[in-house]
Amino acid sequence: MSKLIISRMDIEGILCDYTALIDHNRLQEFHFHPVNKKSILDNIYVGQVDNLVKNIQGAFIKIDKDTPCYYDLKEQNTAIYTSPKKSSQMVAGDQVLVQVCRDAIKSKQPAVTTNLSFQGKYLILTTGKKGLGLSAKLDSEEKKRLKKWLEEFDTSEYGLVVRTNARDAQKEELQKELQILKKRCEKVLRFGVSRTCFSLLEEREAFYLSVLRNTYTRNLEEIITDIPELYKQIQSYLTENQPEDIEHLRFYEDTLLPLIKLYGIEKKFNDICQEKVWLKSGGFLVIQPTEALVSIDVNTGKFTEKKKAEETYRKINLEAAEEIARQLRVRNLSGIILIDFINMKNPDHNEELLHVLQKYLRKDPVKAIVHDMTQLNLVEVTRKKVEKPLSEEIAALQQG
Repeated sequence: MSKLIISRMDIEGILCDYTALIDHNRLQEFHFHPVNKKSILDNIYVGQVDNLVKNIQGAFIKIDKDTPCYYDLKEQNTAIYTSPKKSSQMVAGDQVLVQVCRDAIKSKQPAVTTNLSFQGKYLILTTGKKGLGLSAKLDSEEKKRLKKWLEEFDTSEYGLVVRTNARDAQKEELQKELQILKKRCEKVLRFGVSRTCFSLLEEREAFYLSVLRNTYTRNLEEIITDIPELYKQIQSYLTENQPEDIEHLRFYEDTLLPLIKLYGIEKKFNDICQEKVWLKSGGFLVIQPTEALVSIDVNTGKFTEKKKAEETYRKINLEAAEEIARQLRVRNLSGIILIDFINMKNPDHNEELLHVLQKYLRKDPVKAIVHDMTQLNLVEVTRKKVEKPLSEEIAALQQG
């Protein structure tokens, strides 16, 4: 069973709200945000097309006078303009409704989409991509049941994605949430066409509420905070949006043993900031993010078990696969990831390793795929880019 800790701590001299998802005393996810700073991720704006770069099938759309965001022109057929257009071709100066879908990462600018999405606990409603999609983590019987329910609702004007949490929902809960998402969408569309350029049409909720909404709650035992104002906000949010989870909310009041000490948050945070990660077997990982990709090296380290070398390497690699999946998630590493596992001669062991790594990556709410093992025995993985890696978030705090 897992616990979601929501509190505050000092990071690089700046007071930050943080969320820590802990399962069996191991940190699975960690997010933080400065208390007095707002994020633009998921915000919906009236943007203005600044210029088109047709050789890369892209454009740059400004969401304010100083923030150009990358836009994929393949989406332009889904665009919702503030003024009627005869042509679906986007041109400079057009005003269009956009949603920030990716934060600025390293030298890359933020990205926006015209496929507006409105997320709930069970469903995601979209304006551009029509049809019904279901989480790959749902089994065949769950998909069949949920699809049957949703086909009874009026969803012809929108696209719907059914999230993993929906497996625990009742039909009435899905219908209620769908109506809420429709109202949010209709409000944005109604006001969007009459607002001035760069208007903010819908602002992202506090990041810890987004984390709470996106956390798979089947195995969530407790939601704990020791900050009174956060407790009130979380209680209000759960009461309105996730009443079935209100029983899990707890306010921690022990002044002799602070919450951050009880769960060792500071040590866990410091551990995920280190380049070297020790494994229980005595082996270790070296994790090195670069501009182009993330490099992960697996080493035997202090492993001294007296077995055949091949079985020794197999055991370390399998342990490393589980830890790598956790580290990618907790550090929010994304893009191209190359893993240099310890070389094994048995093809069956290599096949097993790839299978096990993908199995652990399926637990990640962010899409991650094992592609192949190269001739140099490097395993290629990709993980979708959504938010900045933890290391970049920390560097941004250091730079002020």
